[in-house]
Amino acid sequence: MSNPAAKPENHIPPKIRVAVFGSFYRGYYVLSELLSGAVGSMLEIVGVATDDPQQKFVSPQKRVWQYPHTVAERDMVKKLAQRAGIETYCGRVKTAEFYTLMEEKWKPDICIMATFGQRIDARLYEYPSLGFYNLHPCIDDTWPSRYAGSNPFQALLDDKREYIVIAMHRVDGNFDTGELIAYSEKIFLPDHVNVIDLHKITSPTAGKLAAREISSIITREKADSNPGNK
Repeated sequence: MSNPAAKPENHIPPKIRVAVFGSFYRGYYVLSELLSGAVGSMLEIVGVATDDPQQKFVSPQKRVWQYPHTVAERDMVKKLAQRAGIETYCGRVKTAEFYTLMEEKWKPDICIMATFGQRIDARLYEYPSLGFYNLHPCIDDTWPSRYAGSNPFQALLDDKREYIVIAMHRVDGNFDTGELIAYSEKIFLPDHVNVIDLHKITSPTAGKLAAREISSIITREKADSNPGNK
């Protein structure tokens, strides 16, 4: 016989599974926000893919790794993930090995990319049900941005921009052209900064933007799946 006084079991909704593709300061701040920020209670970080700049397949000569950097800066995303008990991957992503890891073990609902030196193919960016997104520096005048490509900070410096923003957009088959999701607030730039400075200055904002928009995506998904709660 049931006990009418017994309290119903609390229903704990499943956490959204997230994979992070990131390196350097942007990858570090994004992963930190998703682990420890306000959105962290909604998420399970299931895996982190990060650059090994000693490998040619991340095109280090075209990206941030062409500039002087420390071993600590190279490894900080991997070490943060390892401290949190998250599996890390530093190899090629367009391989049978990684497809198996992504589809059979990590199984992310959403992916976020933040300074990552490999192209993402359709098999990967079409996998997560809530989308595969990238964070890209630009200005907020038009999208797709004229600052698409592997070294937007240098192009922004060459144009002597007063400020920059971070764009969060969907990943598609081209460079930085997928659907725009949101811009960050403006980040104003001192005259003397260089590319590495810009990575450091803008990465906390990138982390906040990723957390905010991922939270919004999850909230919309829950509302759509429970129309009676609207």
